[in-house]
Amino acid sequence: MKTLIKKGHLVDPSQHLDAVKDILVEDGIIKRVADSIEEAADETYDASGKVVAPGFIDLHTHLREPGLEAKEDIVSGTMAAAHGGITRIACMPNTNPVIDTSIVVSGIKKRAAEEGYAHVEVIGAITKGEKGKELSEMGDMAMRGAMAFSDDGHFVEDPLMMLKAARYVNSFDKALIVHAIEEHMNHSGYMHEGAVSARLGVPGIPSIAEDMAVARDAIIAEYTGTHVHIAHIASKGAVDIVRQAKKRGVPITCEVTVHHLTLTDEACASFSTATRVSPPLRSRDHVEALRDALKDGTIDAIVTDHAPHAPEEKDVEFRNAPNGFCGLETSVGVILTELYHTGLFTINEIVDKMSCRPAELFHLDGGTLREGSSANITILDLDKDWVVDSSKFYTRGKVTPFNGKHCKGQAAATMVDGVFVMKDGVVCKK
Repeated sequence: MKTLIKKGHLVDPSQHLDAVKDILVEDGIIKRVADSIEEAADETYDASGKVVAPGFIDLHTHLREPGLEAKEDIVSGTMAAAHGGITRIACMPNTNPVIDTSIVVSGIKKRAAEEGYAHVEVIGAITKGEKGKELSEMGDMAMRGAMAFSDDGHFVEDPLMMLKAARYVNSFDKALIVHAIEEHMNHSGYMHEGAVSARLGVPGIPSIAEDMAVARDAIIAEYTGTHVHIAHIASKGAVDIVRQAKKRGVPITCEVTVHHLTLTDEACASFSTATRVSPPLRSRDHVEALRDALKDGTIDAIVTDHAPHAPEEKDVEFRNAPNGFCGLETSVGVILTELYHTGLFTINEIVDKMSCRPAELFHLDGGTLREGSSANITILDLDKDWVVDSSKFYTRGKVTPFNGKHCKGQAAATMVDGVFVMKDGVVCKK
């Protein structure tokens, strides 16, 4: 199978490529990249006026399978990824049962390979059942292809348990992804503690709950030499802790979500449960600090924390709603609208944070358009005007704070292993 992508504006920070070129894909591999390729192909895609980038990678999603398929499953979640221009996603372990054994890792990877529309990386749990009491079978899970380990949704409160986990995974070169929020403070409120929470009369969660947890895990990373990755960083204090640790050579990295980059706690004033997330949406000064950290390299990747819920779960009072909302199908549009078209970030910087750097952090197959690499490609229409309509989402979760948002810029096509899985906003039949 040969596919020729013609006249696209190739943006690939992994090789400092920024030029209009053709790409020949053959049998799932990027065979040739050149100024002009005149060769017979089974399919030709005209990418004139569009950006052709290495396939986007989302390091933080919740596919809910096994056990919570009313919210999402591997098929619907990967269809949502393909629709959003994302070629590879990593799923978190807070399922039922928790992903804490090698057989569950193997099962998810097998189902994803057979039925998925995007590549799926599996993140195993640090502790059994994510209860923080006993280490999980991380060695066995690593042997079955687990990308990293996390108790996402929970902070590993016991410092000795976290130290043991760091020492253990260091022996097989894996990372710990930490949900860094001190539990007691986190359970004391429902949104960011600040002027907005005071005005609304809603108990707030102090930002130092995040700072304290990040500081502890940065110390553990420095002490053990283990790669610690801070999930969904959201406070300016935590960002500065990571920045200073990186300057000392500590093996610590971090990610930021689309919503923490583009929304503030003012969004919670409507009491929409779509804005109930963890960490909470923070005030404008925190958002500005996150954007600065993304710009200077302190923050390594942009993620969604795609966390779909069944409709009835979110159709409750604000304080009773579970955290999270669906994000795979809005991330590209919101980022292009709020960061690229405002002139805050270049398209090269965005591609780096949504593709190249995520692949580099976890040694993934992707993040490049080099000849000989797997043909995982995201094609962007930077000027596409559209309005978010959650009723048209492929994900089972329909709740999003971006519903009705006017966006400029969208994924035009998604290619996984040399096959288009989405074109012109429609997921292709397998």
